[in-house]
Amino acid sequence: MKRIACLAALLAGCSMAPPHEETAPQPAAPQPLPQPAAKGGYYKDDGPHETPPPGVAQVPDAVPRAEPLHRYANRPYTVFGRDYVPLVKLEPFRQRGLASWYGKRFHGQKTASGETYDMYAMTAAHPTLPIPSYVRVTHVASGRSVVVRVNDRGPFHPARIVDLSYAAALKLGYIQAGSAQVELESIILEEKAVWLQIGAFASRENAESLRARIAQELAGVKDRLEVLLAGNLWRLQVGPYGSRDDARPVAERIETQLKLKPLIVVR
Repeated sequence: MKRIACLAALLAGCSMAPPHEETAPQPAAPQPLPQPAAKGGYYKDDGPHETPPPGVAQVPDAVPRAEPLHRYANRPYTVFGRDYVPLVKLEPFRQRGLASWYGKRFHGQKTASGETYDMYAMTAAHPTLPIPSYVRVTHVASGRSVVVRVNDRGPFHPARIVDLSYAAALKLGYIQAGSAQVELESIILEEKAVWLQIGAFASRENAESLRARIAQELAGVKDRLEVLLAGNLWRLQVGPYGSRDDARPVAERIETQLKLKPLIVVR
């Protein structure tokens, strides 16, 4: 768990590659807490690049979209002797507290989602919000707000609630201060219908063939199977379901019994 090991030496934030097996590796032993640089803008060995790319202040906000939650990044974990239990579903969430930011020290490293951290993208690290999810972050003093995508874990500092990317902190106006009081509010998209996509094929014949197999082997979903043309592919989907939570047990049955991994989609 690279991010946890890194954060044992730098609490401002870094990245944690997700485990690729069912059993995650144990985190490294905690190290003494680091001290911020004299300016207070960032921790030692972190901060902005000497020459940031042009137009960073105009980077657009993250655009919320329906995404399946990460298989590993939302498991309970422990850092510095403290247990964290991430949320495992999207739900209303509000929080007020101190935000920090992380930069070049972790730029290019893996986040908890397995994605590469880009300090010039609109992202954030949070100890317990679902990965991935979207939140609106409002600077309490100025009223400025941005929308970011949560794809990492941290900060593991008792006085802080969120680590923003360099770009997000720049747009909120607290790069030089290093931290600021913010309010977080989760963004939950209204879902029309949740489906499980089992496959996408160039020919309808292949999609119908798999449909017949699933209807025979999983009688409980027989009446929910649908083949539709989207773009240039024939897609086999099961649904609709009222929510992701309703769809997940069916997805697990399909994966266990048919060795197929469905993708949750919203229509």
